[in-house]
Amino acid sequence: MDQRKVITLAFFNNKGGVGKTTLVYHLAWMFAELGHRIIMADLDPQANLSSLALPEESLYDLISSEKSTILQAIRPLIKGIGDIDQAPLKSLLNEHELYGSLFNDEPQLYLIPGHLELSAYEDRLSDSWTKCLNRDESAFRHVSAFYRIIQQVAQDYRANICLIDVGPNLGAINRCALIAADAVIIPVAADLFSVIGMRNLGIRLKEWREQWQQRYHHRPADPSLNLPKQAMAPLGYIVSQHGIKEKRPVKSYLNWANEFPKTYREFVDPQLEGAIPASVEEDSACLGLLKHYHSLAPMAMEAHKPIFLLKPADGAIGAHYQAVERAYRDFKDLAEKLLQVSGIVEKADTLG
Repeated sequence: MDQRKVITLAFFNNKGGVGKTTLVYHLAWMFAELGHRIIMADLDPQANLSSLALPEESLYDLISSEKSTILQAIRPLIKGIGDIDQAPLKSLLNEHELYGSLFNDEPQLYLIPGHLELSAYEDRLSDSWTKCLNRDESAFRHVSAFYRIIQQVAQDYRANICLIDVGPNLGAINRCALIAADAVIIPVAADLFSVIGMRNLGIRLKEWREQWQQRYHHRPADPSLNLPKQAMAPLGYIVSQHGIKEKRPVKSYLNWANEFPKTYREFVDPQLEGAIPASVEEDSACLGLLKHYHSLAPMAMEAHKPIFLLKPADGAIGAHYQAVERAYRDFKDLAEKLLQVSGIVEKADTLG
């Protein structure tokens, strides 16, 4: 099998309400617009990404059954009767190839759908994390299941980027989802709780990274067991304005936003060199500042497409359409910045 290099980016903040899932969804579309083959992996037990990406009738089928979701692929592990089920992985994606007609009839965007019952896997993953220190091969198969599923799907569909959406917590599911990621991007809002959340997340990421390295050195000898060697490298943060109140003073917003450069360097990535920037706009770790798109969001949800692809037929006329064009530029700039800082631009030519 052609071992393609898949760049896997996880979007994580233990504070909810920062627009994380919406960000993943829009970036996946924009990466596809830019010619990349994309996997979206919904590893949040609330399955918010799946509900955003899929029509309501498809979502109902997912909620009412295990068919074609991440749960189906890990069911043998949950039951204790085998490893991840490779057979349904292609059907997972075949049923959820998204929007091929918008990409010259060849789908560029794929979804590994989530499932509400994924939360039941939490205790098993927590127990397996501990047992990895005893060189327990079964435990390693559990904690690496998400990683191996993503790698297999990406190989089968010749994808070169995978975006992982996780829930806003610090539990065992997220820990195992994050070891599947090459890098972590932190979506934040300009408020007190995002500053605290960035600090808590940075501390926990450092712990998880060190703990995984320790466990990796205790891995079983089986060469067929594909495990991530290094994971969870901090890539930067993205500031969203989704939570800003209309009457909130701009000064208050800037005060909290300008706390991020210091907090990020102190708790997330102390290896960053140079003086701490005075403002978020000057911070190299700030990957993007996204505006509030107001009424475009419900319009996009109704149309089942990202806000930057809304058309007059969807209701985007006049000032709305101007906002759509602005959103396209914003997300294109952000996607290109991520391609650059994650090395995807340089590596894309070697993917075949």
